Amino acid sequence: MAWRYWCDLSGPELAAIANDASVAILPVAAVEQHGPHLPLSTDVTIGEGLLAGALEHLRNDSAPVFVLPTLAVGASLEHTGFAGTLSIAPETAITTIESIGASLAAAGIRRLLLFNSHGGNKAVLDLAALKLRAAHRMLVVKANYFRFAPPAASLAADELAHGLHGGALETSLMLHLAPASVRREHIAEFKPIGAQRADAGSTLLPEGDAGFAWMAQDLHPQGVAGDARLASAEHGAALAAQFSARLAQVIDETQTFDLATLGGV
Repeated sequence: MAWRYWCDLSGPELAAIANDASVAILPVAAVEQHGPHLPLSTDVTIGEGLLAGALEHLRNDSAPVFVLPTLAVGASLEHTGFAGTLSIAPETAITTIESIGASLAAAGIRRLLLFNSHGGNKAVLDLAALKLRAAHRMLVVKANYFRFAPPAASLAADELAHGLHGGALETSLMLHLAPASVRREHIAEFKPIGAQRADAGSTLLPEGDAGFAWMAQDLHPQGVAGDARLASAEHGAALAAQFSARLAQVIDETQTFDLATLGGV
């Protein structure tokens, strides 16, 4: 088998099959508000759904891929102004990932893929990955699905640029992955401040090469950013297929990466 769930193995079984090319995947997500139309589990559902799709398309079976339990609650400070959000301090998130990485290193795992489905975790992953690289001489790969290139004929460029949270992209993915969880009667346009400022010609936006720190209520009074009316299950299926294929490629390359390329490893 090319991949196994970490928790399904016994200790001796894990020790017997792990080797230098083994990859551990840690899904990192969030439990937070996504407006009136999407559930609090949106980031968890998307992350686990895309990973499941990727695992079906792995090409390299020379060493097992271990799927760790999802780190469901992440650093969601920007969404704490809205009911339902669960958040841990960034420092706690970094320490948690470091501790998991140290446990993997002790088990002989030298390749870790952090697969992230929540934008607020990006800085956390950057720092945790660097600390693990320095302390344990591990290859730590950071993959954020929302940075993967979407299909050419998917959503409008403006929506992809400014629909940061609960917009057409996330809503489409949820309509595909978990359609029963979408409150369709509440789907609406939530035009965010980023789109408004871009329309006015500003270069100072919530995200971009000159971005500013923001709380979700800064983007829109309802804490959502984007036009969810543009979403469809068909868009979601195309997005999921593209993102899962890209993730499968990342997993394969993490498995075959020459560790000697890293100085001091």
